[in-house]
Amino acid sequence: MVILYIFAGLAAVILLFLILKLAQLKKGREKAHRDLAMMDCEKLPSIGTVKNLSILPIIDFYSTSDDLKTEPGVSYLVKADDTTILLDVGYNTKKEHPSPLMLNMGKLDVKVEDIDMMFISHLHVDHLGGMKEQRKKQFSLSQGPVPLPEIPVYAPDKVTPSKWNPRPRVEVVSEPKVIKEGIASIGPIPRFLFLMGYTLEHSLAVNVEGKGIVLIIGCGHQTIERIIERAQALFNEPIYGIIGGLHFPVNGGRVMIGPLNIQGIVGSDNPPWRGISEQDVMESIEAIKREDPGIVSLSAHDSSDWSIDRFKEAFGDRYRDLRVGEEIVIQK
Repeated sequence: MVILYIFAGLAAVILLFLILKLAQLKKGREKAHRDLAMMDCEKLPSIGTVKNLSILPIIDFYSTSDDLKTEPGVSYLVKADDTTILLDVGYNTKKEHPSPLMLNMGKLDVKVEDIDMMFISHLHVDHLGGMKEQRKKQFSLSQGPVPLPEIPVYAPDKVTPSKWNPRPRVEVVSEPKVIKEGIASIGPIPRFLFLMGYTLEHSLAVNVEGKGIVLIIGCGHQTIERIIERAQALFNEPIYGIIGGLHFPVNGGRVMIGPLNIQGIVGSDNPPWRGISEQDVMESIEAIKREDPGIVSLSAHDSSDWSIDRFKEAFGDRYRDLRVGEEIVIQK
């Protein structure tokens, strides 16, 4: 009888939790839609161009070599002509020093003193360098001293450098912004996610001469449809490339607790029993196809092998694997 009471009590607690979270989700979705409608997304003046662009994954789920560390997080080194950008700083799940990011940087001959600016896509654990960083709204390249220079950091929400890398200067990007010749933020796009709450995320846009806009994306919580819509509103140039995370943990995820696909639950603005579906993946592929891009590359850190296979089938020789240590190069 006591066991029955315990189970009944647990069931009541879980039910109450779900009711509260669903009510919060409904209000949060309404707020995100209102905020999105109010955002000013007029056409940007000419942002200029770059002749050469490369994206080197330093942290992601797959790699080209067993010598390189992998994890369900993101950090990309973006080089646009003579400008070097570090986009996100990975997860560092074991709170190590040196972190997987720093170890891979060493093996790939990437030096922190050569980084000109940073770009934080959004304030989630796998992009800020750890759970403690997410709670404190900080970012850490490692759990020990990292001699980052006094460089600008472009983020969609308030975030601070941790004590391990205190020198960078954070600028909160509240609307689309040109940050250097040929390089822009498309501005934050809000979405309210189940469990993760209100999330602002922006993507990096680089205009490659003779090609068009290459979008480099952290997680794609905004949805690729909204990212494309924002890019169309901002730029006269066509979308040439879509590279990075789009959050499709369908038929399997990278963060699992037993049979429970954690990424599928936390990364959607649907109730957990609906989550992200095969149909969502196929509809997003169709949205990308309509832009007829020259290159597509999907991060495995938050997308399943099933989703990656669908992208490979859809885009054929235009698809590029996104793996740590494998540079993606786009030239004029």
